[in-house]
Amino acid sequence: MKKWLSLILGLPTANATARMRAWRALKASGAAVLRDGVYLLPDNPACREAMVAIERDILAINGTAYLLPIDDPEGERFIPLFERNADYSRLLGEVDACHAGLSPENALACSKQIRKLRKAFAQLARIDFFPGPAKQQLDDALQALESAASRALCADEPSSQDLPIELLDRRDYRGRLWATRQRPWVDRLASAWLIRRFIDPDARFLWLRSPEDCPAEALGFDYDGATFSHVGQRVTCETLIASFALAEPGLQRVAALVHYLDIGGAQPVEAAGVERVLAGLRETLTDDDQLLNAAGSLFDGLLAAFMQEPTSDE
Repeated sequence: MKKWLSLILGLPTANATARMRAWRALKASGAAVLRDGVYLLPDNPACREAMVAIERDILAINGTAYLLPIDDPEGERFIPLFERNADYSRLLGEVDACHAGLSPENALACSKQIRKLRKAFAQLARIDFFPGPAKQQLDDALQALESAASRALCADEPSSQDLPIELLDRRDYRGRLWATRQRPWVDRLASAWLIRRFIDPDARFLWLRSPEDCPAEALGFDYDGATFSHVGQRVTCETLIASFALAEPGLQRVAALVHYLDIGGAQPVEAAGVERVLAGLRETLTDDDQLLNAAGSLFDGLLAAFMQEPTSDE
């Protein structure tokens, strides 16, 4: 790394609020401190944009600010200033503590804490310009915690199988009986909604006390040995989408949300709110058919919203 950006600044002493705002912006940008009033970032478009914004804000409050490029053949000497190991270690301690205290009774509350930890990790990774092993170690620990929380919330969560996905014709799956475990959570609710909305409009659902209770004529989903379940990195909802080649606009964003809430990964911005609503519905509705109808309305609304704001790959 040979190209850097240096911001030399002087803040007015009379405006404590403006000074604090500038310091917070510098911290959020990930800037290293060379000495009092001198800050450093790698010269890349994102960092330059951040520095220009900070410079502009400081000048607007009658401070002094000079943004200077540095072309240093020995620029690697600055890299240790950006080490984030201590921050990763602190977050890893919080992850380990959450994992140690996880139980089926507090799994839902722990899931909220895990979302916060994942957000903190994403913020730290954004300003980790020279990542080392600590970043991957924390990401692995978070994924393990997310999987453990999912299993604690649904003790009989299916395991994943590495199997080829056969392309199926929706016309062969109309008017069928579909079966899954009772008291459905995110993936089962989304899968049942998906089945009724896109695959089998006349679907009937059977909520099983145990997978062994599944009738021979029923199509099982989201349990080990079911017709449709987790495959590779796909949760059941994603397996159904791939099996029937569903390509409706917005559907992949719904699937990404379900994937995150079921087994973790990249966090969509809607995740926390959707999880809270589904948890409230599951708490108040003891009839699984009513729960599906209510959750289905939520997924309908999400799909409609996503169709209005398509992603670049849809």
